[in-house]
Amino acid sequence: MTIGLASDSDLSTPFAARGPLSSALLDVLSDRAPGRADELPQRASEAALTEDPIRDDDLQLSLFLLYAVAYGSIPAFGAHWEWDTSLITARAALERAFEDAVRAAVEHPTVPEPTREAVAAELFRMTAPEPGPSLSRFVSRKATVEQARELLIQRSIYTLREADAHSWAIPRLTGRAKVALVEIQADEYGGGRPDRMHQTMFARAMRGAGLDDTYGAYVDAVPAITLASFNLMTMFGMNRRLRGASVGHLAAFEMTSSLPCRAIAEGLRRVGFGDDVAAYYDEHVEADAVHEQIAGRDLAGSLAEDEPELLADILFGAAACLTVDGWGSEHILHCWERGESSLRGAADTAR
Repeated sequence: MTIGLASDSDLSTPFAARGPLSSALLDVLSDRAPGRADELPQRASEAALTEDPIRDDDLQLSLFLLYAVAYGSIPAFGAHWEWDTSLITARAALERAFEDAVRAAVEHPTVPEPTREAVAAELFRMTAPEPGPSLSRFVSRKATVEQARELLIQRSIYTLREADAHSWAIPRLTGRAKVALVEIQADEYGGGRPDRMHQTMFARAMRGAGLDDTYGAYVDAVPAITLASFNLMTMFGMNRRLRGASVGHLAAFEMTSSLPCRAIAEGLRRVGFGDDVAAYYDEHVEADAVHEQIAGRDLAGSLAEDEPELLADILFGAAACLTVDGWGSEHILHCWERGESSLRGAADTAR
């Protein structure tokens, strides 16, 4: 079985709407109905009233689409929309609802002294491995080849744009923290070798697994929580006031990557995939073991020392990363344990 695009996708509108706001937004961004842009702020305000902004399909798809305009990741969406005031107003309304919901949902850790060592120690405490079932262990020991493909599909929303969400924070930092962030990101972008860019390596993995490596090819297939995971880090990176949260998010991301990547690489080989698929995860076993030290001390710790007023947001960003990404992984794991696909409309997206 090869997993493909949703049946109602087309070239002019690459995604299917998930509600009134995303429907209007797709009409605007595809230039089918540009006059509807004036409707977007009101529709966004209405969408923001949802009981669960984190898992609301219409809100999360809409936020993803609005961010895609700024990233330039979807060629069908023209650059002329990036600074349209109606779109910016709509995005702000969705971001407020999303941020408020995340702040209410995460457990806020005790704030340590604003020193490199104290901040790093708290981050390592927060990100320490826990016993019990986990998605990476399931992939390592039990996943089928189709479940392994599903994992790549779920991860493609972020990983085909890997590092870009956190790179928004570079011009928002100064001094030691900026140097540390650039050091991490330089590795993410291949250290001067285009073929070693992590985005490129993941695209090779998808092709090796028989999947489409076009960015956004599987947006219709993934649930809102997968979009929320990517939207969260993008929101942190694109808003200067949330630069502390962006740093904390990256620190937690790097600190929880090495061991799971080792397990996933083992699982990919177990189901029959070769080095072309597993190499992306192999790369992160060593790279992120180094990055976690830089992220905890040189990036997050230095930022806390230099701008202590950002310390609470640094820890919030880390907690938000662990919580929202954890929900995404739990969704996949729970579906698989029930013998179900983790994708939306799996019967329609499989062919």
